[in-house]
This record gives sequence, C-alpha cells and structure tokens, in this order.
Amino acid sequence: MAVAPTELGFVEKRASWKLRSKFFPSKVGGFPAWLRLSNLPNRTDLLCQVCNHPLTFLLQVYAPVFELEEAFHRTIYIFMCRNSSCNKTSSRINFSVFRNQLPRKNEFYSFEPPEFNEKSSMQPCADQFQKMCAICGCCAILNCHKCAQIDYCCEDHKTLDWEWNHIHNCPSEKKEIPEKKKLINHFLLSEFELVTETEESLPDVPEKSDEEKMKDYQKFLQSSSSKELQDMPVGDLGYVEEKKDKAFNKFQKRVKLEPEQVLRYQKGGVPLWVSSENVPSENDIPNCSCGAKRHFEFQVMPQLLNYLSLDSVQESIDWGTLIIYTCSASCSAGVDTYVKEFLWKQDFSDVSLTMQQ
Repeated sequence: MAVAPTELGFVEKRASWKLRSKFFPSKVGGFPAWLRLSNLPNRTDLLCQVCNHPLTFLLQVYAPVFELEEAFHRTIYIFMCRNSSCNKTSSRINFSVFRNQLPRKNEFYSFEPPEFNEKSSMQPCADQFQKMCAICGCCAILNCHKCAQIDYCCEDHKTLDWEWNHIHNCPSEKKEIPEKKKLINHFLLSEFELVTETEESLPDVPEKSDEEKMKDYQKFLQSSSSKELQDMPVGDLGYVEEKKDKAFNKFQKRVKLEPEQVLRYQKGGVPLWVSSENVPSENDIPNCSCGAKRHFEFQVMPQLLNYLSLDSVQESIDWGTLIIYTCSASCSAGVDTYVKEFLWKQDFSDVSLTMQQ
C-alpha cells in the first residue's frame, strides 16, 4: 500500500468552544476533548511514573480511518508531566499515549456532521456521563468536602482549585455574594487548534562531490565558535562524516522549508529523526495488545515547545521529537475504551546541538 504524503501540523488560536468534543478537533493544550465520553482513562494511567503526580494534556490528533467502520471517528491523545525534573534525556516514562475510536453510528454523536455553533457546543460532552476534574478535565473520583459540587481527580487538584478558585466560590464559604473572579488554571497548557497542510515534495538535489563537501566543511570550521572544532586538522573527510550527524542534517533541511511546523503526520511512513542516535529497532516497538505490529503515525516537533511556556529557572521540558506508534490494524479494542499506544522520545545528540549553535 502506498504511503500518503506527510501532513504538517501548525498551531492557530481558536475560541475554546470550537475545540470541544462535538467538533472532533485536533488541538494542543486546554482540556482534552474526549472522543468516547465514557470509560475514560483511569487515573492510574494518567500519573507520571517519576513523580507520581497527574499528567497534563499535551495534544490530540483526530485521525479517522474511513475504510474501517469502527474507526470512522478516531483520536490519538498525548499526556505529559510538566514537572521539569521528570524530564530525562531520551526517556519516555513521563508521557502517556491513548487511542480511541468510534463507528459513525454510536451512542454519543449524531450520524450527520455537527451543527457548528457555540450555543450547542457543549452537547454532548463527557461530564454528562461521568464526573470530571475541574483542573485537568480527566475522570474525577473526589469532590469538595464542603459543598460536594466540584469534582477532582486527586487531592493535588482539589487543593490547587481551592487555592486558585473555589475558596472564593464555595457555597459553604459564602457570607455574602462575592465579586465574580476569573477562573485560574496554571495546570493546563495554552490552548491552540492544530491545522494541517500537505508537505510539498522536496526538489531533487544532486549529490555533492568530495571537493564541494570539503569546501562546506572548511566554511563550517571557520564559522564555528568551538575551540575543539577550530583546532582539528582540515582535510580528513573521514572526520567530517564522523562528526556530522546525517539525520540532523536531513532534519534541518526538511524543517527549514516550513519552520513553524509542530507536527508531522504520515501513518505508516517513516519519522524524520533529529539524530542518528537513539533510533529504535523493530524490537524496541512493542506490538499492540491485539497482537498486531505498531507502526509510525505522527511525530511532535520541538517547535511546539515555543508555544507552551514550560521553561523554569532551573530546568525545562525538552525533546528533539516525540514519535507516536499506533496499532497498524487500528484494532476495535479502542472502541469501548481508551487503548494505550507507544511513544518514543528522541533528543538532540551532542553533535546536533553543536551544529545548531
């Protein structure tokens, strides 16, 4: 089967009501727009394996498989820990990925395309089917012990909402009608819509001769501020091949054409690696629980970090690219519940970082 062209994802600001479940959005940040509105992921599946605190919703990609009846609607979700100390080089344990899908005829949505207006945008939504956390938008198991009107997924979020909002609005605390305050939520990431366009084919560029490569290398040495590189003898093409990260070169050339891209989608295709290091073998990608092999579906680009405001004084969240592998059969297990899929995190190599400077 021929692989479709790569679709590039870009972020755009949208009113939040346009990014709700009813409209099957692809989006970054804010609350997750759940596809299946019941049987949401368990709280234990949404905890960081490093700090054991709740993961933050990063993004979702609406990616139906129209030739499969049970995947007429289909969305992939990524969650991450926003605690910078949990961010380890080339480690994926502070991320989780889920897939969910529904047939066109299902218990939640109309068979026909939705009417696009704000007034009806909340119908249907997940909180009609179960309690939802006021802080993260995931399945809730607790509520305010004073008024029992606001729900939370854990004690952490219950405490945060009390400090940020609920202390001003809890009926049990009201002695008089308080002035209306804007709700605060520092847990969520900034919200954007993900919009896509097809990547243009790269022009055929003839392979450079050894003489041309040597000239490029000499220019590279002259422009480098690295003492180590400046002191190396010129004229050794073996050294050039050793020190240049070919994967990173390819990455730079491709991304340079559309520098604002935050996502690359090509189901069944090949990722665009940021480094020749830490590339998984076939054995590193586990099969789906149904037994089918997983294949590449999309990757999250480092440019997305520019929109998330995740930097801290000491450390920051970082990645070279996040590679998402999903069930190649898009198995029907994802109809009744949210199925875990696989993420591979690749960071920039030392050579790549040197070449960026």
